[in-house]
Amino acid sequence: MRPEVRTFTADGPLPGQDADEEEIARRVGQIEAVSAPVTPDEARALAACFGPDDCYGVAWSLLHLIETAPGPVPPVTRPGPDADDWRHTLWNRWGDGS
Repeated sequence: MRPEVRTFTADGPLPGQDADEEEIARRVGQIEAVSAPVTPDEARALAACFGPDDCYGVAWSLLHLIETAPGPVPPVTRPGPDADDWRHTLWNRWGDGS
């Protein structure tokens, strides 16, 4: 995994919309530092970094970065009913992995 992906994933999930502007800008900078395409392993690691909301659109940037991985990269398991919306969105966009 490339260092810039490790840096992003080490900081964990994206903050919510209640985060300060500096934190959101820092995470945007981290996403922008990752060049596309990402590898399937990187995509899986990045998929664990969605936060509680769309973080002023930053979550969509993360989703689009994940989708640059070659081929379908489905989550390991089908998201349960209590999974966040981003996990369901990825599952629906990547297909069910069948």
